[in-house]
This record gives sequence, structure tokens and C-alpha cells, in this order.
Amino acid sequence: MSESFETLRVAREPQGIVVCTFHRPEVRNAMSKEMVDELRALLADIRGDSAVRVVIFTGVGKSFISGADIAELRDRDRIDALARINTALFREIETLPQPTIAAINGFALGGGCELALACDLRVAARGAKLGQPEVGLGIIPGAGGAYRLPRLVGLGRARELIFTGRVIDAAEAADIGLVERVVDDERLLDEARALAGAIAANSPLAVRLAKIVLNNGGEISSDAAMALESTAQAVLFEDDEKRRRMTAFLERRAARSKK
Repeated sequence: MSESFETLRVAREPQGIVVCTFHRPEVRNAMSKEMVDELRALLADIRGDSAVRVVIFTGVGKSFISGADIAELRDRDRIDALARINTALFREIETLPQPTIAAINGFALGGGCELALACDLRVAARGAKLGQPEVGLGIIPGAGGAYRLPRLVGLGRARELIFTGRVIDAAEAADIGLVERVVDDERLLDEARALAGAIAANSPLAVRLAKIVLNNGGEISSDAAMALESTAQAVLFEDDEKRRRMTAFLERRAARSKK
């Protein structure tokens, strides 16, 4: 895995956890084309690395990602929009085989909120601020925000947030289902690591197949969703890891019953 990036800091940690920190503190980690390119390169490395179990995204300083780099965004035209640069990046995060966690510190606005939405789980510091304020700049959430936000919070709440561009705090984000956990600011990475560790302790194949089923089940018919679930289960029933883990469980139970 390449770790020589200008806009990212990447660290391998125990249990197969990778922490990717957005690092453009001079502009509150605004997402530039360079950051997009470096993230795509990192994701390509992670995708093929079976030693990586979970990926945590966070930001340096007081921002997760404060949004797109407005200096770049102002000069983009309709051809740039149709190229779907950020859309493709966030889809790569969403479909990464490994689970992803957004550890949201400070501002996660615009593209930053959209990146968090593309992650599997979201843990927010109490001081975090989230929102899709694009309409105030004459645009809309154009990299999956208008698609993913309603799936998490419901269509009515998504309309209210997108139409007004209102920025909300972590407590409200948790109340409406935008984030799964809210923790004290100084505990953010510890909590994200603990969550990642709990995931990494499980069968990697089972977790990966669960992610595929969860990501696709809502996009297909109920019959197809149940068939997908059964197919994933059939694969796991033939996996050596399943037999090893179940045997260990039965041996532990037998040992307890003898005490």
C-alpha cells in the first residue's frame, strides 16, 4: 500500500485496520482534485489487500472534510459535472469489500457529508457539524447526497436539509439516523477503532458477504434479495472458517458446562 500522499495520511494499525486522515489543514480539508485522485489510488490498493479488514476515514484538525475546494469547483462546467468525478469516488468507497467507518470530527459539509454517507458506519464527535449546504452556492448535492441521504433519514428530512442547506450538530444527526454513534470529541478515534476492532474480530468473508447483501438488498426485488442472501449463506456454509469458529464455540460451551 502506497503511503506517500500529499493530501492524506495513511496508517496501518493492528487487526488489519487502516486509518486514512484527510490532511489539508490550511483549507479545513477541502476536497481537491488531488485528494480525489489520491483517495482513488488508496482505495485501489486496499481493494486488493486481503490483510485490510476495516478502513476508518477521519480528518486532521477541526474538520472531517469541509466540502469541495470552492476555488476549483467555481470553474467547473457541465462536462465536469457529467464526468461524475466525486460520484465515482464515493461509489468506490460504498462498494469497497471492506467495511468503512467515517470518524467525523468537526465539519462534514457538502462533499464531506457525501463521503460520510458513502461509508458503512458513521461515528461523530459531539462537536461535529454535518450538512448539504450546496443550494446556497447555486448547486445541489451532486455526488450521491440526494440519493443516499433519503435512504438514511427519510425523504422528508432529506428535502428539508437539502432545500434549506441547514447545518446540523451531531446530536440531531444521531436523532434522525444520519450517524450511528456520538462520542466526546477526545474519544472519537478510540471509539472508531473499538468499532473497527469488533468488526475485524469476525470472519472476514462473512463480513464482506454481509456488506454485499446489505448494499444490494434494497435495490432489487424481495425474491432476488432473499436469493442473494441464501447464496451468500451457501458460500459461507462451505467455508473452513465457519467450521473452525463453530467448533471453537461448541468446545467453549462444553468446557463451561463441566465447571
